[in-house]
Order: sequence, then C-alpha cells, then structure tokens
Amino acid sequence: MNTKIILALRILLGALLIIFGSNKFIGFLPDFEFANPEAGVLFGALANSYILKTVGLIEILVGLLLVSKKAVPFALVLMAPISVNIILFHATLDPANIGPGAFVFLANAFLIYKNWNAYKSMF
Repeated sequence: MNTKIILALRILLGALLIIFGSNKFIGFLPDFEFANPEAGVLFGALANSYILKTVGLIEILVGLLLVSKKAVPFALVLMAPISVNIILFHATLDPANIGPGAFVFLANAFLIYKNWNAYKSMF
C-alpha cells in the first residue's frame, strides 16, 4: 500500500486520539447521546472514576507518538486494548455510534499489520 496513505492514516489516528483524549480532561466536545440508557450509566461510571482519565492520558500519549513518528510500534500496542474496548462498548451497548470507534479499531489494527516486522520478536 502507498506509504502516503499509511502516513495519512497514522497522522489522522494520532490527531483523533489527541483530540478525544484531551476532551476527557477539558470537555470541549459535546456529550455523546447514547440510545441505550445502560451505555450512559456505564460511561458515567467510568467518567466519575480514574479510568476515563487514564484512558485519556494514554490516548494523548499514543496520539503524540503517532503524529511525531516516535515509537510507533509501541504506541500501537499500547492503544490496542483501548481500541478493542471502544469497539466492544459500541458493539454491545451503543451500536448507533460505532463509526468513530470502528475507525480507531480498524486503523490501529491496520497499522499494527503494516508494522508487523517490529512485533515478530514477541511471537
């Protein structure tokens, strides 16, 4: 695949992570409207604990690493469990809003695939 497309995908994913991670601290984006009340309850519980702030911090860190092209394989592995949880949350509790989560998950998985040589020693 064209390296320009991979570059654009890496920067776009990094920028999204910086924006959504920063939003967990500053709250500049409007709140999500969940179709399922259970999704709102779970998200509210996460927001009122340390968990969402930790996820936000990791998203910012990963986003900065992706945008600056520093330790990209490490950043992608760090983001993997978060992207899996994003897609599972939306698939089970909020399918109407799965689009951005699906993009994060698929972009992360694709970039891991494209950087697979960096992970061969782990397997």
